[in-house]
Amino acid sequence: MQDSMPSQVREPICINVDKVFDWIVKEASFEFSPTGPIAFPGVTATTNLAGAVVTCNVVPRATNPVVILNRENRQFTIDGATVCLQNLTIQKNFTLTLVVTLPNGTRFTSNNITVSRCEQVTLCAPKGTDVEILFTDLDCFVCSTGTLTPGTNTITFSALVVTISVCQSIQSTFPVTVEFLATFCEPRAELPFACPGVVRPAQCPAVFPPHFG
Repeated sequence: MQDSMPSQVREPICINVDKVFDWIVKEASFEFSPTGPIAFPGVTATTNLAGAVVTCNVVPRATNPVVILNRENRQFTIDGATVCLQNLTIQKNFTLTLVVTLPNGTRFTSNNITVSRCEQVTLCAPKGTDVEILFTDLDCFVCSTGTLTPGTNTITFSALVVTISVCQSIQSTFPVTVEFLATFCEPRAELPFACPGVVRPAQCPAVFPPHFG
């Protein structure tokens, strides 16, 4: 039986892709210790904060979550060869919120707090490449709070320390057009389908119809 599908021929195909120049995965953590009153809508100067539990949430900032501040060429010796790599100064911006939960279940959420941290990484990222950072994990926890003092829509912490942990994938990329030999995809054959036959429910001959002796 002859195959009804046409024979596939390999031919040159050009596509636009992002070439990865370099790629590292890095784990980092840092502490954030804000001072002064923090805005907490709904809190009053008479709010009883005794026994309150403080937690936090952190996400990348909606605008400019990652900013490349500087890109400096540096010479490195790797396996006996001199290689020019780039030392990048990266600023990462986050939005942090604090949640204060009272023993009776009442919760107060702070206004958004912008947190920024800078770090340096070394990559093959020459001028013209894009640096992309993907946060594979981002979390925070409250290490200490000290004393909580309420105010009008504010809370002041005497010793607040928030630890932020980041797992990040950092890539340097550049859009390129590549050519390769390939075959075009063909649609798959439709799955066979047949209408089911008539199905009759099982009967109960022992009870119906009644037997007359």
